[in-house]
Amino acid sequence: MAVDDPVIITCSISGSLANREQCPAIPYTPAEYAAEARRAVDEGAAMIHIHARTPDGAPSYEIEDFQAIAEAILDEVDDVIVNFSTGAIGVPVDKRIAYLRACRPEVAALNMGSMNYAKYSRSRKDFVFKAVFANPFDEIIELLQAMNELAIRPEHECFDVGHVGSLEPLVDMGVLRPPLHVSCVMGVTGGIPPSARNLALMADNVPPGSHWGVIGISRGQWLLVAAALTLGGSVRVGLEDNFYLPDGTMARSNGDLIAKARSLTEDVGRRPATVAQAREVLGVPRAAA
Repeated sequence: MAVDDPVIITCSISGSLANREQCPAIPYTPAEYAAEARRAVDEGAAMIHIHARTPDGAPSYEIEDFQAIAEAILDEVDDVIVNFSTGAIGVPVDKRIAYLRACRPEVAALNMGSMNYAKYSRSRKDFVFKAVFANPFDEIIELLQAMNELAIRPEHECFDVGHVGSLEPLVDMGVLRPPLHVSCVMGVTGGIPPSARNLALMADNVPPGSHWGVIGISRGQWLLVAAALTLGGSVRVGLEDNFYLPDGTMARSNGDLIAKARSLTEDVGRRPATVAQAREVLGVPRAAA
């Protein structure tokens, strides 16, 4: 990738951990997801990343919730790439494959390694939460085989340089087919620390010919967005990752965050990708009507 390439701006629309007490704009119902997707696409998002929820806001891994949310978004938005999360703690692989098989999203995020996954509070001098996020190779391969069968494009979420290094053996095995779509996730305690230098290191280890981008977690996100843009990468923002604009104001919607990402993209002299351009870059053709 190079700075001449269009920037794919992805919106991580809700996540599964945060709630409306923390940010009132987080969507719960399919109609609310659709309205947020509309705002994001209107401001320049080419891809929508989905964690499903029940209408009361609880995290869900059920087919009917993923289906209802995806259908509501595609009824509201003329064209956008739909990307499902497959990340979970304590949810069997076969359950995650079941909603991929039933709903056939165009892209599915795939976590590329195990790690401690935590959030630390300096004011409390304690962890807000902490868990072991297990993503063993056997599960990664099983998910990849299902994605290959279903013609779903994997997005490889890499939380450290070692996760990027896990791509090569899977390519050699033939279970992973280049060109790859790699996201460098930074800012999670237990993963690589969020800095421009570390992002450059991760990007330098991404297999040649791949598309890559950054996912910055929490308020340091905007520095990482700026770094990715100047290094030639794409970017993801949204209420899953960060609630706040660079000036510290809480976003009123995902649209506010996407608008700022688009503005930064244009300010450094790069072009936001249209949905059609993003489809071409990722090899995700639009399904026939």
